[in-house]
Amino acid sequence: MKKWLTKWRLFSLFALLTLVLSGCGERFISTLTPAGEVADEQYSLMILSTLIMVIVVAVVSIIFILVVLKFRRSKVGDKIPVQVEGSHKLEIIWTVIPIILLIILAIPTVATTFKLADVDPMEKALADAENGGKDPLVVNVRANLYWWEFEYPGYGVITGQDLVLPTDEKVYFNLIASDVKHSFWIPAVGGKMDTNTDNENKFWLKIDSERAEEAGNIFYGKCAELCGPSHALMDFKVKAVSRAEFDQWIEKMQNFDATKVAQTASAKQGEQLFQDKGCIGCHAVSPTDNRPKEARTAPNLANFADRNRVAGILEMNEENIKKWLKDPESIKPANKMTDTYPDLTDEELDALTEYLQSLSVEKE
Repeated sequence: MKKWLTKWRLFSLFALLTLVLSGCGERFISTLTPAGEVADEQYSLMILSTLIMVIVVAVVSIIFILVVLKFRRSKVGDKIPVQVEGSHKLEIIWTVIPIILLIILAIPTVATTFKLADVDPMEKALADAENGGKDPLVVNVRANLYWWEFEYPGYGVITGQDLVLPTDEKVYFNLIASDVKHSFWIPAVGGKMDTNTDNENKFWLKIDSERAEEAGNIFYGKCAELCGPSHALMDFKVKAVSRAEFDQWIEKMQNFDATKVAQTASAKQGEQLFQDKGCIGCHAVSPTDNRPKEARTAPNLANFADRNRVAGILEMNEENIKKWLKDPESIKPANKMTDTYPDLTDEELDALTEYLQSLSVEKE
């Protein structure tokens, strides 16, 4: 008896902790806090389907309780209640009701699916040589182990890890993977979409400016497909800005000159090390990198110092940059940079860190 009570108390404790801890985390990393048109549509479908389930469960529970109370033995004695098997009326009722509920759910679901799958404006924008993906804005997303690349084909700009998007307008995405299947997901902005190695998936998102402001203009993106040891660490950030700010950012990226960023002797030493150690073979420092995608084997670092996170997960500061350079494996297991530069001295580490901190489009 005591063992049973102990187990019951532990179960109750874990149930309570589950309920309490489910409310922890970032506010705008939840599908229950929609911040755009797509997220709103999907949230409405979630509410509709949940409401239908609640109604069904409530009706069944009420009928069950009524039957138990009405036909309990103390009330009917040994008399057997009237048997209703084979009743055409009841058969029709419990066949028709589920069909009606499915129709109620199916109509808005199918309509929303077709609406969210409409990428014709993107196809037209890409087909127009002069437009090339500017209006509407098109972003090519390439998923890699364990980082993200974002290309703006209409502007000839490439960046990594931080996705910059204008608010209050549809942005179209081409999704593909370099190695294994991943899944692109910004929970507060819209549902997930797989990135495959052999074909492109396409969809669109739209961020609401007012709700973006409430979120500090930063949203969180995840890989939603198990892809390896660091799957849970394959994060990216979304910066939601006005169209005017977006155009300014694009202009800065297009005019960025990485050869002028190193000002101090230490930063120039770091720049030289970046060349000598072969970092430049994987990491481009020009936002207008025109190499084929197969040659882009690591994140573009042109605006590295402007990002919110180091390696997508650590707070951006000098200490974490050094930690990443010194031992990437301890931060992201199985990443491709592990054991690449195991012999960096403290002086080289300082120089490389200072150089990386000078790679800023905003500060230039």
